Parts: sequence; structure tokens; C-alpha cells
Amino acid sequence: MAFIILAVLVYLSSYTVNQGDRGVVLRLGKVVRIAEPGFGLKYPFIESVVDIPVRHDAMLYDNMGAYSRDQQPAKMTVSVNFHILPSEVARVYASYGTVANMKTKLIARQIPTQLENIFGQYTAISAVQDRAKLVLDLQNALRKSVAGPVVIDSVQIENIDFSPAYEKSVEDRMKAEVAIATREQNLQTEKIQAEIVVTQAQAAANSKLATAKADAESIRLKGAAEAEAIREKGAAIKDNPGMLSLTTAERWDGKLPSTMIPGGAVPFIRTPDTTK
Repeated sequence: MAFIILAVLVYLSSYTVNQGDRGVVLRLGKVVRIAEPGFGLKYPFIESVVDIPVRHDAMLYDNMGAYSRDQQPAKMTVSVNFHILPSEVARVYASYGTVANMKTKLIARQIPTQLENIFGQYTAISAVQDRAKLVLDLQNALRKSVAGPVVIDSVQIENIDFSPAYEKSVEDRMKAEVAIATREQNLQTEKIQAEIVVTQAQAAANSKLATAKADAESIRLKGAAEAEAIREKGAAIKDNPGMLSLTTAERWDGKLPSTMIPGGAVPFIRTPDTTK
């Protein structure tokens, strides 16, 4: 019997705290110390231990509503990651009793208010386009508003759902913007192609003009050469009257005309002097 009583006393005098928790040791309801993870001893009957987790935890809030700056209603899912500092465990117990109560009274009350305030600073389009900034603004606002023994590690907006009518209008607007962009691209392509055609035509015209100029210059130079040759030949004949007779004799084939007038002169022997 004594052994049983001793065993019960030993059991009631010991406790264990799991890793990731801290133990709040209470003596007759008063916090006397914070126990670290592991095995510990306490006074039986008058002392008890309440475990408070200090590991990272998360809260998920579904279907939270807010209006954008342009009065578009949206439903969002927000997650909050947090942890309790080991040095604040006694404060958590003294203020809230349990972590569940702390979540409800300290964090959960601030989420809708801060979400409405921050989301209301964005238009529906900017909330989607600048979602990272929206999340950061919400995170900073929540950290400032949650004044207590908890650290807000991060905040995430899992999704943003607008009304079907607004989402349809966004889809139609995107289609219109795509159509305009496609048309502008086609016009730019047509403009480039037209510029290519003009450039090719101009190059062909320049080529033909250059060819015509070359041909005209060739004709001019040829005519000038021939005129110079005639001029030089005429000058040579003028300076040498006998050259005409010599040229005539050189070109004679040695045959007399088949018909001659009686008493007439031989045609090529007396060549008129054309230089006089």
C-alpha cells in the first residue's frame, strides 16, 4: 500500500514538456515559473503545468469579404502565420489562458478590419496586378495592429474572387485589348512591308537611271571621239593636199571604169582638191 502511495506521489510530482512547447507552472493558480522542454518536478497537489506551444502556427480565414476602391466586392481567403515568443509564454497565459483564446481575441478580430482598410486602397485591377504589394501592405498593417505576445511571421492572400459580372467585364476588356494590339501589330507589319516595297522600287529606279546615264555618257564620249577623229583627219588633209590623192590611190582596186566617154580623163588620176 505504501508503495502505491509513493508511486502516486512520484507521478504527481513530475511532468514533461514536449519540444516546441513551454510549460507554465502554476502554484495554487499563480504562475511561478516557465518550464523548458523535458522532464521536471513540481509540488504535488498544489502545482500544475499548462503547456503553451511556441512553434510556428497558422490560421486560415475563408470567404472574407471586402470592397475595392472602385466599389467592386470581392471574397478572399487569408492565411496568417505566427508564433509565440518563449519569453512571452507567461503573458499569453495571463492574458488569454490558451492559444486558442489568443487567436480569437487578438488576431482573428483584426483580420477583417485590416483587410477592409488595405483592400479598399486598391482598385479591383490594381489589387490583381499589384497583388504582392497588397499582401505586403496587409502584413504590415496586421503587425502594427496586433499588439501582444505574438509575432506575425507572414500573411498571404490565397485567392481574390470578384463577382461574375465584373470578371466577365474584365474578360471582355482583355479580349478587346488583345484585338487592338493584334491590329496595331498587323498595321505595323503592313507599314514595314510597304516601306520595303518603296525601297525596292527606289533602288530599281536608281539602277535604271544610273544605267541610262552610263549609256548616255558612253554615246557622248563615242560621238566626241568620232568628231575629234574627223576634225583631226580634216586638219591633216588641209595641211597635206597630196594626202587625198594618196588615199584615193590606196583605195583604188586597179580597175578602170567599164564605160568611158571618148576623150574623157581617167577618174581617179585627177582628183579634185577639196581643201581649197
